[in-house]
Amino acid sequence: MTKRIFRSILGVTLVVLAASLVLVTGVLHGYFEDQVGRELAARAAYIARGVEQSGTEYLKDLPGESRITWVDSDGTVLWDNQENPAAMDNHAQRQEIRQALLAGTGTAARYSDTLAQKTLYYALRLSDGSVVRVADTQYTVWAMVLQAAQPVALMMLLAAVLALALASRVSKQLVAPINQLDLDAPETAECYEELSPLLGKIRSQQRQIRRQMEDLRQRQEEFAALTETMSEGFVAVDQETRVLACNPAALRLLGAQAAPEGESVYALNREAPFRRCVEQALAGRRCEVLLESEDSCRQVIASPARREGQTAGAVLMVLDVTEKERRDALRREFTANVSHELKTPLTSILGTAEILKTGMVAPADVEHFAGNIHRQTQRLISLVNDIIRLSRLDEGGDLGPWESVDLHAAARRVLDRLTDAAQGKGVALTLTGGGAVVRSVPRIVEEILYNLCDNAVVYNHPGGSVTVTVENGSDGARVSVTDTGVGIPREAQSRVFERFYRVDKSHSGGGTGLGLSIVKHGAAYLGARVDLESREGRGSTFTVTFPPERDGTCVPDNSVVS
Repeated sequence: MTKRIFRSILGVTLVVLAASLVLVTGVLHGYFEDQVGRELAARAAYIARGVEQSGTEYLKDLPGESRITWVDSDGTVLWDNQENPAAMDNHAQRQEIRQALLAGTGTAARYSDTLAQKTLYYALRLSDGSVVRVADTQYTVWAMVLQAAQPVALMMLLAAVLALALASRVSKQLVAPINQLDLDAPETAECYEELSPLLGKIRSQQRQIRRQMEDLRQRQEEFAALTETMSEGFVAVDQETRVLACNPAALRLLGAQAAPEGESVYALNREAPFRRCVEQALAGRRCEVLLESEDSCRQVIASPARREGQTAGAVLMVLDVTEKERRDALRREFTANVSHELKTPLTSILGTAEILKTGMVAPADVEHFAGNIHRQTQRLISLVNDIIRLSRLDEGGDLGPWESVDLHAAARRVLDRLTDAAQGKGVALTLTGGGAVVRSVPRIVEEILYNLCDNAVVYNHPGGSVTVTVENGSDGARVSVTDTGVGIPREAQSRVFERFYRVDKSHSGGGTGLGLSIVKHGAAYLGARVDLESREGRGSTFTVTFPPERDGTCVPDNSVVS
């Protein structure tokens, strides 16, 4: 603005200066022309008196400052101080001569383009009818300007410098009050009255901007509070893939350390599926991909963000689907295992029944085949019952009332049920320790102990032993089941609680492969912890630690799935 005002003032000053110079030159030129005219008239008057008295002799003695011509009444040139009269044309038709012959005096002015001069003529009629004419030259306006070019240029230069300085000073003085305005508080400004409407609009706009900024700040805080507490990752990007917004969950799920402000979203994750998903969303297509690693699985859902029908960016949701994918994998594995486990006894039952149906079985063998059907049916029923138990534990529904359970008494009942099986295999059963009472579900406690003790008997050596120890510890009541059986290899210990998992199929003992899964899920439901210590060929020890009794009942934990 200062430059514009400076240029305007300087331009106006220079234009006025130039116009003044032209005007003054024109006025002076007119004044000088009038002055020359008066001088010519006076000179012609006294020359006329001299000519009337002395004739040509008088004219010869005059100085040659001006051109003097004496013309007869018929236009013949009688005398001229610059030209030969005999060689000059008749002057009867000259304007000034014709006027003098008619009116007594005459004037004329003629221009010379070559010399850039103007000649002024004044003619005066004498008493004998002849005419005396006096002429003098005068420079034109442009000739006068050219002759005075050097002083005029110097004067213009000095005027321009003065105008430059004045324009600079005036422009700064004009702009200074505007530059000193406090736009944050325009109501306190003391400036030109002409700026009052502008300052009023600024105040109104500032109030509106403050309201909008406050609304925006509140929305940003609400958005930040919402996204920061989300377990799902949220990322917003523009068309150039620059990150506009990103919550902590997205950084955690994508494995990034910090949000890349103004950088590309690819700085968060450089996996090829992630890049393809972002590119498709920015191209206007919704995309879903899975980012899988050894210990996690994340789902990225990218949707295009549109504005006025055009894709302006994309919104990415990042979900941790590790547990879901793990459950799906377990469900698929469970379905396959159940199908296999159900198919084996059913096939055996079907085959035996078909043999009996044909009547080709000897009467002495009927009992054997019937016993086979009975065993496979019992196995099938046991498998179905175990599956039902696991399903109930998974669902976390009401599996019985919570009561005070004496672990020592529950372990005694379980060992009594397994006495015949243990004697048949030559395994000694021992119960040690004292009484320990916990708040739990009796039926689930007995199922846990039964499966642990049954496995200890089944996977034991003939002549081996199973020892059940009940005790109270600092962290709660504990039940330990120790056997002298085959043991569990170290690499298999993390998987023995999986459904249908068997370390060695040859030592399955006809079980369903769900016993330890029921133990793990039952303990999780009761809020208990299961620990395993085992050495291959040296036996195993399973320890179930129940939480200390609290107000009310134990809180079930159904988060453990195998």
